[in-house]
Amino acid sequence: MLTARSSAEAHLYMDLHRCECGSGDFDRQHRLELHGDDLVAVYEGACGQCGRMRRFAFRMSADTPPPAPAFGGAEPSQIIDPGEFAEVAFRISESAGIQILNTPKSEHHKMRGAVAYTVAAFEEIPKFIPPGENAVPASAFVSEVGKARYRREPRDFEREILEMNIANARAVLANIDKHSPRLGGTDSGE
Repeated sequence: MLTARSSAEAHLYMDLHRCECGSGDFDRQHRLELHGDDLVAVYEGACGQCGRMRRFAFRMSADTPPPAPAFGGAEPSQIIDPGEFAEVAFRISESAGIQILNTPKSEHHKMRGAVAYTVAAFEEIPKFIPPGENAVPASAFVSEVGKARYRREPRDFEREILEMNIANARAVLANIDKHSPRLGGTDSGE
């Protein structure tokens, strides 16, 4: 059974594992079950495109989950590899960046949730670097998406580059908070 460190990680895993028809859209009904000492989150629903029933079950980590949008604590994910986190981080970062460039600063708060999610995804990648090493090892990439990302851009997984990407994403987030305060003091995008 899959082990998720948080519901955010479980949802990302489901997003990354599309239906056989190719659609990622399904109406997720959620319930919690107790299997022995394990708390299991079960998600079920019909694919929005083909109607095929989909089901995912995650043993939830015993650790207290981090606040959203973080995916987990200090340990690396057991279900999402570093290349998948990079693919998500770069894709969302690019999309949010284009939107930020094409909107006035007063509207940037609308992209805050996406940028915070990008930061969280980037922050997951260095967790795969073994102590004393300076890069994520090739063996950490187990998904086809992750392996392909690593083959295309192996330098993206060096500590120095990862730290730069995290710092840049955090700077964009700080800039949003500085120049485009959230209306009403809350942001439902997180």
